[in-house]
Amino acid sequence: MTFATVSRRSALALALGLAAFAAPAYAGTLETIKERGAVLVAIDVSHPPYGMLDSSAKETGSDVETAKLLADDLGVKLQIVQVSGANRVPFLLSGKADVVIASFSITEERKKVVAYSKPYGVVPVVISAPKDATIAKPEDLDGKTIAVARGTTADIELTKVTKASAPGARVVRYEDEATANAAVATGQQDILAAALSTANAVRDANPGKNLEVKLTMAAYPMAIGLRKNDEAFQAKLDEWVSANLKNGKLNEIYQKYFGMALPAELTN
Repeated sequence: MTFATVSRRSALALALGLAAFAAPAYAGTLETIKERGAVLVAIDVSHPPYGMLDSSAKETGSDVETAKLLADDLGVKLQIVQVSGANRVPFLLSGKADVVIASFSITEERKKVVAYSKPYGVVPVVISAPKDATIAKPEDLDGKTIAVARGTTADIELTKVTKASAPGARVVRYEDEATANAAVATGQQDILAAALSTANAVRDANPGKNLEVKLTMAAYPMAIGLRKNDEAFQAKLDEWVSANLKNGKLNEIYQKYFGMALPAELTN
């Protein structure tokens, strides 16, 4: 068993403990939001185009616009709680955020400790590498070094892929997306495991690296994360997602930042 495996299991055990403690205390999140007059939304602003800072250091991105739409429809102010990929769940479970809207894809591991709204988007997870790198199948990662942000779906899928098909791969886990991206940009690693949007952003920012997508590891449905045992709030979020998929507003946000429409199975 590797140290990384122990760390992931320890983090999950801690999250399970937090969930057991927090669930009864936050059973009325919708009422709390209304009384406060603001919704606390966990967003990773180091993960463009989901979350980023503009030239005036203001938060922007698809997650930010989604959170603003939610706040407007709830009739409250938006308060952004900046998080990284690794601390999204702890911030939610400890009550520092009411919801997570941070390219938060649905995974079986996360479902053990958090609840989700209905899906409102998708997150493809890919392997990106220089064009001249021979990577056509998972086995080709054997013996190679790969950068990834710890705790992300890319980390989850890369762990599965390397364990099954490339046990000789060396995975270098960074604490957030920005650091993993910088490692590839500066040549510390040549291969990146990340969401498609992140891989494309790193490619565009570093044309000299000649990066391209080599493999698609998975495509995850993306949803709003909330604490378990809060049925009224979950029902409200499900209703909100359904309404804004039907009226096209969530699709407009997705198209603006990703240049494509949401999958038909989400919008129909």
